[in-house]
Formats: sequence, C-alpha cells, structure tokens
Amino acid sequence: MIRVVLVDDQELVRTGFAMVVDSQRDLTVVGQAANGSQALDVVATTTPDVVLMDVRMPVLDGVEATRRLLARHPAVRVIVLTTFDLDDHAYAALKAGASGFLLKDASAEDVLAAIRAVHAGDAVLAPSTTRRLIERVAPGLPGPSTGPDPLEKLTDREREVLGRIARGDSNAEIAARLFLSEATVKTHVGRILTKLGLRDRVHAVVLAYEIGLVRPGS
Repeated sequence: MIRVVLVDDQELVRTGFAMVVDSQRDLTVVGQAANGSQALDVVATTTPDVVLMDVRMPVLDGVEATRRLLARHPAVRVIVLTTFDLDDHAYAALKAGASGFLLKDASAEDVLAAIRAVHAGDAVLAPSTTRRLIERVAPGLPGPSTGPDPLEKLTDREREVLGRIARGDSNAEIAARLFLSEATVKTHVGRILTKLGLRDRVHAVVLAYEIGLVRPGS
C-alpha cells in the first residue's frame, strides 16, 4: 500500500485528490494539511511514501516545505502541484528535491500514474514537459559554475546521454540518435544518476542546465 499525504490550502482540491487516491486498492491517503507548516507535522506523524504538495500556500509555501521535509525525511517523494503560470515556482521546488510536478487540472489517471511512478523511484515529468518547463525558467538560471566540473565523473558517452536527457529526449529517442539499444541507454542513465548523486531524471535535467551543458533552444 502506497501511503499518500495531500497538502493544499483549498479543501475542495484536497477532497478531490483524496477521492481519486482512495479509490485505488494500492493507494491510501494517510493525512492532509492546509499549508507547508502543517505538512511537516503531518508527515512526521504519518510516515507517507508520497506527498502531493501545493506551491502557493499561507504560513509556509510548498517550495520551502519541500526543502525542509526532504531534509528530515529523505525517503519521501514529493510531487508539486502547480499551473503553467507557476513554472518558476515548480522549478524552485524541483531544485528543493521534488520528484516532479502535476498541473492542478491533471486527470485522475495522471495523478495516480504520478504517485506510482515516484514511489517506484522514477520522476513524473514526461520528456516534452521537462523541456517546456526548463526552457521557460532556464533564462533566469545562473551561468556555468567556475568551480569543479561535476561532469568529470562521466564518460564521454554518459555526457552525450545527459545532454539528450536535458533536451527532453526519451530513452527510445536517445537510443535512436546515438545508435544504442534502449537497455544500454537505461544503463547509462542509471550510472549518470549514481555518479552525480541525483535523485532522478528530473534532477539530471536541472543540473545539465545549471552547469551550462545545454542552454535553452540548443
């Protein structure tokens, strides 16, 4: 059973998500909170697997709540709830450790798939969605760091794969472009995440843009 906590300042939104989640045999809502501060208390007492976290809330917003939550409970996975108008906030939440984001008007199927995906250790951003999100917020990112190059740990092939991930390519697309099998690409992705100490594919994209491996429109 996947244990879920819902965090949103709108009770109607929480009720809707709760009905969707509790309708599934393998999912259950173990707690709800109306702001980030309450969320920290609820998570501490309910030990969920996945948290659906709104971004804009009173008392403590979803970005800071995500940062504090994952510092205390690193095994918990956070999915940020947002709208297209809040892409910059969604990006900040991803940097804080969230494993992806959902639009508040997402279908029930998308919500359920997202919860199961992050619980399995994956991210909830489709490649095309990743590209749109990053390209909207990347112009505001700092330039390449002058410190040690984190990519020194990667092989040339792994750098290529990371670059393709950051451009929004799926594993199948990467395999076709680099003339590899999908299994080989999957192996490369796993090694990239391990070597760079990243939680999932989303954070590989964030890092690639931050260090200047790829830039918007490249």
